[in-house]
Amino acid sequence: MIGCTDHCATAPPVPREAMGRWSTLGGSLLFFLGLSGICTGFEQENCTNYRLQFDRVYSVPGEVAMLNTTLASYDVFNISAVPYNITWYDSKTRQEISNETGRTAVRGETLWFLNTTLDDDGEYVSVLRTRSGCYRQNTRLIVELPVPGECGRPRKAGQQITKGVTDYLGCPLKEYISKLNSYNTTYSLMWYNHKYNGCVPIVDGSDGYSYEDNARLKIDKVETTNKQSYTCTLTFTLDGTVGSVSESIEAWVNAKYSLTPQVRQPAGGIIKAPIGSTFSQLCQVFVPCVGKPLVNVFWFVQRDLNMEIMKTNPSERVYTSEKLTRSQTVPVEGVWIERVLTISKLQEKDYNINYTCKASSARGNPQSYFTLLPTDPDMRLPIGMILGNVAVLFIVSVIIYYLFKVDIVLCFRRMFLVFYTNTDSDGKLYDAYVAYSQPNTEGFSNEVEAFVFHTLPEVLEKACGYKLFLAGRDCVPGMAIVDSVEENIQASRRLLLLYTASTFMRKSDRSSNTSFDGGEENYPDSRQQLERLAAMHRSLLEGSLKVILVELEEITPAQLALFPESVRHLRKKQGAVCWWKNQSRAGRWRTCMRTKEDEEKGGQLSQTLSPSSRFWKEMRYRMPVKGKRAMCPEKATLLNV
Repeated sequence: MIGCTDHCATAPPVPREAMGRWSTLGGSLLFFLGLSGICTGFEQENCTNYRLQFDRVYSVPGEVAMLNTTLASYDVFNISAVPYNITWYDSKTRQEISNETGRTAVRGETLWFLNTTLDDDGEYVSVLRTRSGCYRQNTRLIVELPVPGECGRPRKAGQQITKGVTDYLGCPLKEYISKLNSYNTTYSLMWYNHKYNGCVPIVDGSDGYSYEDNARLKIDKVETTNKQSYTCTLTFTLDGTVGSVSESIEAWVNAKYSLTPQVRQPAGGIIKAPIGSTFSQLCQVFVPCVGKPLVNVFWFVQRDLNMEIMKTNPSERVYTSEKLTRSQTVPVEGVWIERVLTISKLQEKDYNINYTCKASSARGNPQSYFTLLPTDPDMRLPIGMILGNVAVLFIVSVIIYYLFKVDIVLCFRRMFLVFYTNTDSDGKLYDAYVAYSQPNTEGFSNEVEAFVFHTLPEVLEKACGYKLFLAGRDCVPGMAIVDSVEENIQASRRLLLLYTASTFMRKSDRSSNTSFDGGEENYPDSRQQLERLAAMHRSLLEGSLKVILVELEEITPAQLALFPESVRHLRKKQGAVCWWKNQSRAGRWRTCMRTKEDEEKGGQLSQTLSPSSRFWKEMRYRMPVKGKRAMCPEKATLLNV
């Protein structure tokens, strides 16, 4: 154990007059035991001495002073794992300091003087004890008298504010406020400025002053007149005692200023770059200022809770450029500071990381970052190929459908007859009414007669199962032509209008081939005229009958111009089934179509009778479908009305 220091090494001499009082041995022993009790305490413990704190605590008589020890920190020992207690001692009396109403309050590592006096000036010892040892530290309290005639503390902290802008003064009592907040103790803060050798209270929101959070005083548009002294006073109640503490500030107004930096780039978000490529990103910071700002701009990356600052060495794979600055005067005066981050060859480890550009200054430390990700796979080529293939497939499909539409539809009908309605119960007797030039009329020929009475029945009726109405074969004897035409067209599902180049011509037209007569009264064949008129009326006006134009020979434009307008309109609208195209390989209708044997038989046509030929496929395509689905009885009844 350490012995007593010079404060208690020698007992004071006993006056001769008092020798009688200590005449007995018991009295002498009590005296020495008392001295021994004074010398016992922290100095007899073998504590690790951290000596005197560098920071001093200043106060004036009548105010509160707060002393804190720094022993309760991880720099000394593991405070979260090892239990401890702290005791405060007066270095002058070597006595432990305890709570004293109106005078002192001990709160762990904090010693409060609630009403400081000049006698409190001195050093105070904090001893932290654990089960295995102890630590000690001295804290200096300096108590000074205020300067007579002046407001505020004798010692003032200097703070600089900038002329022409909104600036702030910070109260130096933030440690007091933080400690009171930890106690859940309410407090009030008041600001004063020093005028006329007195403290004038500053009213919140007046004369350009306003109170801000974090113990700050806001000054709008700082002027030269704001160069003065300010005092902030903190008032609170602790252990039933109302106390206050103040700090004074000497404010200097600087014409040169530097405001909070603004990080313009990067703007945050995600940036994508391909692996193996060279990547660069600009960090751009604007500092509103007059003069040269003290701002440091740097790039860093956070890896596993470690901040790695990028170097300016170009030999590194990842590096930053030197700081570049440029000034501007309009629209806002200030300085641009730029640094470029460069990654010479991107690797896998460079992705999914936040790269941060930070501007460090006394006004603030704003920062902005971006996240680097690998670029998405280039889908333009596969998408282009897919779209190209789809386009080609579509074009090919359209071409195939255009070329083989008839075959496709006929195949579908043959395979899916159940989708089509059975026409047997629709009230119609015939599948098609055949209209053609009658004998001894314009447009009639042996070829036409052979086609009507031989070719059509042979294919459509015998091979395909359709039922046709032929006027020369199926008319009821003695029936009026008008009634016959009207009744049998009504009983038919289609009308086949057969024509050649001379079907609709008059004799004068055939001789001159220049005149055109669209009037119906010029046709000598009354039955043909009625058939055509009824067909055009039902097809073009009513839409109740589908007319199939059957072109037996090629029609030139000059010949077509002589056709009735209704026939020309219908031909343009839906086209015609051309019998002469079916014979294109063997020759034209009037030339190569005839063989010597045909001529010897009086022009009898010798045509192919196969239903699979192109012509007959088109005919079957336009003819009604003999489906298997039953017709709704109500619909069948309406058709029979």
